[in-house]
Amino acid sequence: MYPKLFLILPLALSAAFLITSLLLIRHVKKQLADMCEALADVRSGNGNRRILSACGELTAPLAYQINDIVISYEKKLAGCRRMEETNRQLMTSLSHDVRTPLTTLIGYLDAVHRRAVTGEDRDNYMEISRRKAHDLKEYIDILFDWFKLNSNEFTLNIHTVEAGELTRNILIGWIPILEETQIAYEIEIPQKPLRAMLDPDSYMRILNNLIQNIVAHSHADRITLTLSSQQHYLKLLLADNGVGIEKEDLKHIFERLYKCDKGRSGKGSGLGLSIAHQLTEKMNGRITAESTPQKGTVFTLFFPLE
Repeated sequence: MYPKLFLILPLALSAAFLITSLLLIRHVKKQLADMCEALADVRSGNGNRRILSACGELTAPLAYQINDIVISYEKKLAGCRRMEETNRQLMTSLSHDVRTPLTTLIGYLDAVHRRAVTGEDRDNYMEISRRKAHDLKEYIDILFDWFKLNSNEFTLNIHTVEAGELTRNILIGWIPILEETQIAYEIEIPQKPLRAMLDPDSYMRILNNLIQNIVAHSHADRITLTLSSQQHYLKLLLADNGVGIEKEDLKHIFERLYKCDKGRSGKGSGLGLSIAHQLTEKMNGRITAESTPQKGTVFTLFFPLE
């Protein structure tokens, strides 16, 4: 009896192991089939599809990695879609923001060239042409910055910079424009060195975009710029007494292509503040905006000190 038991027991164990293995293989094959079905669904465009698997299952690590890849892919795809939509809107706006003033500019210059206007009228035509040319240059500069900033080739050269001297040199170019547009200005830059970690060209573009935004849109007659140090940061405060920004618009002013409609000019690409925001973050800084309608707006920027 016992010898027979010794013979039957191994056979029973082998049979049980075989049955368990077959069931496991069958289960794994079903899971792999489900994965293939899910991946086919993802490939057809359903980025929300996920592969479900319990933690203890053999295919769980593979399922989770595939889900991570799909999520990462969807994020990149969504970013590409947003970029494509932005570029489409930019191309659409070119017909109005570039072609229209360019056509006007050519019209004024042709009139002067044909001697259709003389004397004071000729001077007025030339002044209008000059302003149109500057508007076009500013728009093209912003477009160039935008495409460069969102390309894979964009790099920053962040190093120690004396921020006070750099800021003075940038503002020198704005003084004639502020005086021409009858905007009073108050500038407070300390005499002591303020050494900050900056990319000089990016810092210049940020400041230029912010001041240009005030000149073009705020209807302000006074601006204040204050440079100081606060703990381990360089603090730049730029304030105006213009029409201000509505609370709902204020939430979106750093978004690309966003234009405030209420009480603001229709000019502009809607990219200037977005570029300023992106460049600030790329230099490990931060920018905030506070505004009260009909009283003015304050932009505050922080950059790491040396």
